[in-house]
Amino acid sequence: MPTLSILVATWDNGLFSVTGKMVRQELADQSVRSLVADGHGGVLAIVGGHSLCRRSSDGEWTEIAKSEFELSCCVPIGNVVFVGTDDAHILRVDPDGAQQRLTGFDAVAGRDRWYAGAAIIDGKLMGPPLGIRSMAATCDGAVLLANVHVGGIPRSTDCGLTWQPTIDIDSDVHQVCAHPTRPDIVIAAAAAGLCISRDAGATWTIEQRGLHAHYCSAVAFGRNDIFVSASTDPFATQGAVYRRPIDGNGPLQPLGGGMPKWIDGKADTNCIATRDSMAAVIDRSGRLYVSHNDGATWSCPFDRLTVPSGLHIC
Repeated sequence: MPTLSILVATWDNGLFSVTGKMVRQELADQSVRSLVADGHGGVLAIVGGHSLCRRSSDGEWTEIAKSEFELSCCVPIGNVVFVGTDDAHILRVDPDGAQQRLTGFDAVAGRDRWYAGAAIIDGKLMGPPLGIRSMAATCDGAVLLANVHVGGIPRSTDCGLTWQPTIDIDSDVHQVCAHPTRPDIVIAAAAAGLCISRDAGATWTIEQRGLHAHYCSAVAFGRNDIFVSASTDPFATQGAVYRRPIDGNGPLQPLGGGMPKWIDGKADTNCIATRDSMAAVIDRSGRLYVSHNDGATWSCPFDRLTVPSGLHIC
C-alpha cells in the first residue's frame, strides 16, 4: 500500500507535503487555500488568492483559471469546478478554464440578510469578510452546498442554476462537508454546534451534547466517525476535538488516545482531514496530530509547521 502524504496549506508560506518524517515545501511565500481532491488523482487549491490550480500526484502545479475575484474555496463535480469568492459569489469553471458567475446564487432567497463575521477585539472590529467559507458536493454529484459566512448553507440540486436557503443564518456555519460514499449524509461545523443532515442538506439538526463549548470550526468524516473541533469562541486560546459514530445519536466524545485534552487555539475550517484509516488535525499554532487507526491513537510528528489554512491527505 502506498504511503499517504499530508498536505498542509498555509496562509502565506505555501504548502508543506508531509510524508512519514519527511517535509517538503512547495509554492513558498504564497497563500494556499481549500485543498480538495480533483477526482482524478490530483488536488485542487486556491493559490495566491486569484488562481485555481491543480497539483498532480507527483507535486507538479498547473494553473486552471485566474480570476479578478478574491477566491476562497472550491469543489469539483465531474470535470467542472465550482469556486467560491470572498465577496460571496460562486464561479463555475469549465475544463477549458472558461468561467461563469452563477447568477442564480446571487438571487438566493435571504441573501439580503447575510452579514460578515465580526468581533470587537481590543477596541478594533476584526473578522473575515462576508464570503463563501467552504463548499461541498454529495458523492453522487446531485447536490451542491455553499457555506456562507455568515449566511447559512444555500443548496442547489441543478448544478448551481438555482439555490434554496437552508439552516438558520445565525447558526454561523464555518465548514460544510459531504460524506464520501453516502449522498444523504452531510455535516457542518457552526457556532451553534455540530450540524447534521440526513437528507443531503435539505434539513438540519444541531448537536451540542458532550462538547465543552458549542463554537465548532471544522468537521470531517472518518470511516466510522464524525470528527469535529470546538472552542469557546473564534479567538479562544485552546480548543478540543471530538468524535461520534456517523450513525450514532449519543453525546460527542473527546478523542483521547494521545490527543491532548486541549489543543493550541482551535482547529479551524478545513483543519481536520481523513483518508482510509488515517486522520490528521492541525491547530492554530501549526502543531500536527496524526492517527493511523481511525482516530483510536494519535501522535504529534511535527510541531509548529506554520499557521495553517487547511489539510488534505493524498
